[in-house]
Amino acid sequence: MEYSDRAVDDELDLLLSALPAVAIDGAKGVGKTSTAQRRAAATVLLDSSAVREAVAAHPESILTRKPPLLIDEWQRVPEVWDVVRRSVDGDRTPGRFLLTGSATPAPGATAHSGAGRITRLRMRPLAFSERRVETPTVSLQQLLTGERPPVEGVTNVRLVDYVDEIMTPGLPGLRGLPPRLLRGELNSYLRNAVDRDIPEQGLLVRKPDVLLDWMRAYAAATSGTASYTEILNAATAGLADKPARSTTAAYRDVLQQLWLIDPLPAWAPLGREFSRLGQTPTHHLADPALAARLLGLTQQSLLDGEGTPLGPQQGTMLGRLFESLVTLSIRVLAQRAEASAAHLRTRNGDHEIDIILTDPTGKVLAIEVKLAGAIVDHDARHLAWFEAACGSQILDRLIINTGPIAYRRPDGIAVIPLALLGP
Repeated sequence: MEYSDRAVDDELDLLLSALPAVAIDGAKGVGKTSTAQRRAAATVLLDSSAVREAVAAHPESILTRKPPLLIDEWQRVPEVWDVVRRSVDGDRTPGRFLLTGSATPAPGATAHSGAGRITRLRMRPLAFSERRVETPTVSLQQLLTGERPPVEGVTNVRLVDYVDEIMTPGLPGLRGLPPRLLRGELNSYLRNAVDRDIPEQGLLVRKPDVLLDWMRAYAAATSGTASYTEILNAATAGLADKPARSTTAAYRDVLQQLWLIDPLPAWAPLGREFSRLGQTPTHHLADPALAARLLGLTQQSLLDGEGTPLGPQQGTMLGRLFESLVTLSIRVLAQRAEASAAHLRTRNGDHEIDIILTDPTGKVLAIEVKLAGAIVDHDARHLAWFEAACGSQILDRLIINTGPIAYRRPDGIAVIPLALLGP
């Protein structure tokens, strides 16, 4: 498969030009190995049992390879982390090591965090702009300048095209498969996580089907703030012998270690008077296609309005999954622009902002997501409230939708079809 440039490529090249070791973290299949191999002179593939046994017997042997050295799936032999760290202590030449990992080892697996020696870089599935569906006309980085640049562009991407992208994961190796094969691959991906990847993290799953039911309930809570008690109750409806809360907390923790769930944290403003803000994250799997597959949804069933969302937010499952696709895409682009992402919801639910990006200076970009081709004033009410509350701290206000045209409303809010938003 021909390699397509990713937003993370620029970040990676910048880090390797100045730092000795970079670790790329992300769920299986996001493209970590392909991206890293383009920059490596030698590779150690620790997902090979023969290579893994040899390296485990003598971890320092990796240092005989020519740099830049890629150590793929390094968490399979955690001792190599400390070998790299000690090597960097003695030689800080930039670009010596690349490490990729699809899981965070359990605490204590390495002697040291690697802080100051190994820089961590997150890699998520493909953003919409990276899927080459459309040529973007609006730059998120420019919107983050606060200059409120002109917003324009026209796209032929319509709702059915967005549904196709919700159902097709941003995992490069799974793109282009016919629907039946894709469903089978996604089923295998999820089942392997339960049967193999989670036990490799040290969690004994006594009832795999209960864990899958918990994941389905979590998928139903996509883009919402359902409590973990609500998720557990939905997952175990009808079961007299429910798993303990500590068990489901362990599920959540290990799925985060595998980068399979990617919750969007609640916004925690500094130095501003925002009272009664909720603290629950909005729930997201690594890719909305995983949520759709867990729920047994198809393109047609989503368009027909099937699927029951879990949690206090209103809307359809299609709306929730579209918001998750937008959230994934914006997080990929925002990372490149050095902005962090969060969401806002007041405790009584009076006001919500789907995504808030915070730049390094603390100023914010507010984003609402609407599954609509046309935007009306009612859709902008939370953004109007937020700008009044934030004042000069707000950089810009956006509504991401499924319409054909990018433009600015008379009130200054930018309306941008997802297909037209790029780096």
